[in-house]
Amino acid sequence: MFIKQLYTGCLSEAAYYIESDGEAAVIDPLRDIEAYLQLANERKAVIKYIFETHFHADFVSGHLDLAASTGATIVYGPGTVTGFPVHVAADNESFTIGKLSVTVLHTPGHTLESSCYLLKDEAGKDHAVFTGDTLFVGDVGRPDLAQKGNEITMDDLAGMLYNSLQSKIVPLADDVIVYPAHGAGSSCGKNLGPETHSTIGDQKASNYALQAQSREDFVKAVTDGLNEPPQYFPINARINREGYESLDSVLEKGLQALAPADFKAKSQEEDVILLDTRQADVFTQGFVPGSIFIGLEGRFAEWAGSLLPFDKQLLLVTEPGKEKESIVRLARVGFDKFAGHLAGGYDAWVAAGERTDMVIDVEADELAMDLPFDQNLVIVDVRKPTEYANGHIREALNIPLDDLTDPGSMANFDDNHNLYIHCAGGYRSVIAASMIKRQGIHNLRNVLGGWNSIKTLTDKFKIEKDAEVLN
Repeated sequence: MFIKQLYTGCLSEAAYYIESDGEAAVIDPLRDIEAYLQLANERKAVIKYIFETHFHADFVSGHLDLAASTGATIVYGPGTVTGFPVHVAADNESFTIGKLSVTVLHTPGHTLESSCYLLKDEAGKDHAVFTGDTLFVGDVGRPDLAQKGNEITMDDLAGMLYNSLQSKIVPLADDVIVYPAHGAGSSCGKNLGPETHSTIGDQKASNYALQAQSREDFVKAVTDGLNEPPQYFPINARINREGYESLDSVLEKGLQALAPADFKAKSQEEDVILLDTRQADVFTQGFVPGSIFIGLEGRFAEWAGSLLPFDKQLLLVTEPGKEKESIVRLARVGFDKFAGHLAGGYDAWVAAGERTDMVIDVEADELAMDLPFDQNLVIVDVRKPTEYANGHIREALNIPLDDLTDPGSMANFDDNHNLYIHCAGGYRSVIAASMIKRQGIHNLRNVLGGWNSIKTLTDKFKIEKDAEVLN
């Protein structure tokens, strides 16, 4: 028996490769499938099944391309309806992989079709359960993504999830390994733990959702404190349900290299968005005017899905050699409309004598010096409300980065304002600066190091936490 977890940190996503006697299965594959094909080729195995735990909302699955490349059968749980051929499994149906077997455990709650896959070893003993978004390390899947108005509410789904856990997961032996679809950082749960696998016994002992409690207590616990899901979640769920264009076709469009003159002409088309994926400290020094910055070094795909429109063509500026990576990571969250990329990158744009823009970077202590004397200075804190509540400059205006997609958020700024923008460490603030400049507001500065730098200067700032003045 061979099991490999393939973990993608920027999406906090775990796919799995299972193999026995030359037969393999892949669980919850990403849209770019090379890693699974390479693994099977190296181990001289044939991928027989592609098991999907549910219609993922936070990424586009690679089920279609992987099935086309291998002839493998795509398997979903009971009640699944798709726009492409799949095997809709019955509850407790089993599949053979070499000397192993995989049993479907229908566990509705996160979504209606959500299912876990129980792996039995060569002796028929329960070995591991692949829980998808039903059970995480320290948490469970959020029950608000598959609501259907008054027909199926969040509380209804939470109740289903309680029944699923109590009837299908809790009865498993303590030594059964838990392999979830996500780890810390994922928006598919509230508070996922840092580990990417566990055991049933450990989760019974430590996971709040598996502690002895009534159904009513469980529903309250899992529904309280849920943030709004990212805007791209329903888009990705629909793509996974209905089907999508092959990644090869998407790459063909995105990898069109455009000379600066052609790039400039294309950028002026109404349905085109300029996206710059270079590092934040490089972007601020110079960029093509009108570009939105989302750098590959952060949670790139998640922020792209949360901030960019899906009905526009993306025109890319990347570090030379990073064009394919940028496109693949965007495709993972459902982007498939590309107009090409700038040949030679930003340096080619400069060499062509084209107009450029920049963001002024300042240190936190410079902000501290300017604050008492500049009556028009506005501090814009683009962190999440929970981060803001845990500590912020007293004078700061909290506009979470996600909210900058709302045109009304720009109404907070006047032409005479001097904006100082910060986040926690400096990544989100550069995204925010690029979005604000794109709206024609240019009197702004990016605070280097963000809150991490600001909070070290408590003698220079008035800091508040949960409305309590700390100094």
